[in-house]
Order: sequence, then C-alpha cells, then structure tokens
Amino acid sequence: MISDSKIIEIFCQLDDFMQEYDQVVAKAGISTSQTRKRKRNFTMSDSEVMTIMILFHLKSYRSLKDFYISHICKHMQDYFPNCVSYNRFVELQRRVLQPLAVYLKMRGLGKCTGISFIDSTPLRVSHIKREKQHKVFKGIAEKSFGTMGWFYGFKLHLVANDKGEIVDFLITSANVDDRQPLKDKTFHKKVFGKIFGDKGYLGKDLFDRLFVDGIHLVTKERI
Repeated sequence: MISDSKIIEIFCQLDDFMQEYDQVVAKAGISTSQTRKRKRNFTMSDSEVMTIMILFHLKSYRSLKDFYISHICKHMQDYFPNCVSYNRFVELQRRVLQPLAVYLKMRGLGKCTGISFIDSTPLRVSHIKREKQHKVFKGIAEKSFGTMGWFYGFKLHLVANDKGEIVDFLITSANVDDRQPLKDKTFHKKVFGKIFGDKGYLGKDLFDRLFVDGIHLVTKERI
C-alpha cells in the first residue's frame, strides 16, 4: 500500500525535475518534435504521466491498461482529475520516455553496497517473423538468440545492489554480448566489491579487467 504522502512526494520530485529539464532544454536551444509538442497545453502534465508510470511498477498490476482504467481513473481522481482516455495516455507516455530515463539516471539510482548483481533481459520490439517489416527501429534493433529463443530488438543490462535497488542500466542492440557493457569503465564506475552474474559473463579477459578496477566478478562457475 502506497501512502498519500508518498504519492505526493513522487509527483513533487518529478515536477521539480521537469521544470529544471525544460529550462535546460530551452537554454541549450534544443528544438525537436518532442520539445515543440511540449509547448502545447496538454490535459495531463508530463509530471502526472510520469507519476502514473512509476506507480504502476509499485503496484501489483500486470497490465498497464487495467491499472490505468480500473485504478487510476476510478480510485485516484483526487490525484489525477484530468484523466484522458487510455489510448491518449499511451501517446503521452511515449512523450515522457526520454525525460523519465534522464531522471532515473540522475536521481533515481541506488548506491553500490559492495555486493552487486548483473543480468540482461531482452526488449522485443516486434515478433521475430516480422523483423524485416518492422520500420520504427529499422537500422537500430538487431536479431539475437536468448534463453527463450530468437528475438528482435534490444537488450536491457541492469546492475542492482543487494537491497534490490538499480545501481546502473544500459540499453544496447540485441546482438551485443552480455560482457561488452562491463568492459566499458563508464558503466561499472559506480560498482566496487563483488558483482555476481550468470555463466554468460564468463571470460578471463573480463575477469582480469574488472579485478584491476577493484571489482571481483563471481559467476555460477566460480561460486
């Protein structure tokens, strides 16, 4: 159960961040289709949309549609009095993806405790049989083979601490080797102590490289 004060706290933090984010974007003179659209007056603010997206992951709902229609629109009208249709909410959700990712990187990550865990998961953008017809991520998404078979899209690489907090994350093309992000010091610069991973992270070169940086890689083969 999320308390009223916690919901308000999440919204206020996001709203303060969005004010700073818009100022930085405007000061830098960045003009994209997304920033031009933001100048229009929308029924729901970016902060409200981002708050709902975060609340969805804190609740036990498995479907965003059910959560929005059955919970937000029916039981949280006091917090979100200007709810739009679900289809419209999906459009607004796409618009805030970039600032939400920036917020997570800047203010939403946990700290390394000396015990970390790393893993990757596929981000499918279309069915593997429709990869050649897919146009949205054409030239960016790739095909790869995982534990559940072939998929087309990207990989999400996550590092978490022993408290379950995300320490860092990275999105790559699907065909990028799981070990590759760890070879980049900018990705593991927040990590120290022991980091646990599955056998996909086996490799003497990676083990030696991380050891020099003060990180002890532990895989299933070494436990």
